[in-house]
This record gives sequence, structure tokens and C-alpha cells, in this order.
Amino acid sequence: MVAPPDNDVLWARALRHAHQGSPALLGVSINVRAGEILAVVGPHGAGKSTLLRCLSGQLVPDEGEVWFNSGPVHTLAEPAREALRRDRFGWVDGEAQLMPELTAWENAALPMLLRGDGHRASKAAAQEWLERLDIGDVARRRPADLTQAQRQRTAVARALVTGPQVVFADEPTAPLHRADGAHVLRTLASAARSHDITVVLATSDPDNARHADRTVQLVDGRPGSPMPLQDRESASARPASV
Repeated sequence: MVAPPDNDVLWARALRHAHQGSPALLGVSINVRAGEILAVVGPHGAGKSTLLRCLSGQLVPDEGEVWFNSGPVHTLAEPAREALRRDRFGWVDGEAQLMPELTAWENAALPMLLRGDGHRASKAAAQEWLERLDIGDVARRRPADLTQAQRQRTAVARALVTGPQVVFADEPTAPLHRADGAHVLRTLASAARSHDITVVLATSDPDNARHADRTVQLVDGRPGSPMPLQDRESASARPASV
């Protein structure tokens, strides 16, 4: 194994992975700098979700290496990868996947409660993020009483509440109308920049990549042509390492 560059918070080399014999990743290499927002863009079935799950330690690639903060992820045992996901990573899926018996603030606070941060601190942090996402007024409602947009914003709050180093967002706006989706992405991007959180965003919508500093493209599990950087003062000038 070769250690990645020190300025990359995430680094992966030659990732290959198959689901039940069907190839999902075919030799993908990627790097993510600390504090940047990276968009992985491609059509449905391109391998975006598999890539994010390998980078976050949810999946161990069949071949290749994944490093986080210069430490290997792909060789860790499951308990160590689970602790990494709990303490250092946040995750937002295309579906909110909230606990139906818990209120919005309890769902948002759940990662802190599970790691024993205390009821008062967990509730305060959850309420702060719900407020930032403009849903503080529904903090005491359960998921069944929330709109789809409110449930998805609660899931975003849950991903941010622990102050993670990296947030993985896998098609986070998929169930939302465009206006609601744009609001969620703006809030996520703003939170990432103000709290120095790295974001890896998987999306099939090129418009969503406007919130990123840099984009890479996947096509049929392989790196595609690098996509143009967005015209933003904060955009990174380094090309994608794919």
C-alpha cells in the first residue's frame, strides 16, 4: 500500500466492486481535499452510490484502497469502520429513513444520543440544525406528520449534528421538488463551508453540481471525462484525479 498525499482527507485508488457478479466500479481512483465539496456526477447505475459506500466504509471494495486522513479504511474490521461512520462521517440518503416513533429533533439528535453525548447537549445541537434548515417549528412532530421536504431536511440535520469531518450525500434531493432540493443543497453547502466539513455529493442532476468546488464523472463504473468546474471564486482549480 502507498499512503495518500497529506492534503487529501479521502483518497481511493483502483477501486473495483461488483454486486452479485454485476460490476459497479471498474478501476476508479479519486481524491477529496479537506473542506471541499466534490460532486460525483453520472446517470443512474453509473456506480455513484457504490463509490460513496466504499469511501465511507459501508462497503469493502473487492479490489483497491480507500484512505481517510492517511489511514487505511479498506483494511479495518467492521467494528472500527462502524465507529468511523458514527464519529467522523455523516450520511444523507435519497430517502430520509427516520425512526417513525421519534420526533424530528430526536431523529436529528440520534447520532449524539447513541454515542452518549447527553440529552441536553444533543437536543440543543439538533434544534440548532433544524432551525438552520428552516424546520425548527416542527421539532416535536413525528415523521408521519412531516412533509417529504421536512423529513429530508431532518435527515440532513442528523448528518450534520455531530460535526462530522465528511458528509456523504447520495442523491439527497431525489425525492424533493426542485425548489426544496435547491434549498437543502444550499444549506448543506453553507454548513460545510462555515464548519469546514468536506462533502462528497453523488447526483444525476448536473444542476446540483453547481454547489460543488469540483466535479468528477462516472459512466458505467468507470471514470468519465472531467466536467467543467463551476464559475465560482471558491472553486478548486485542481482537476479531478480519476
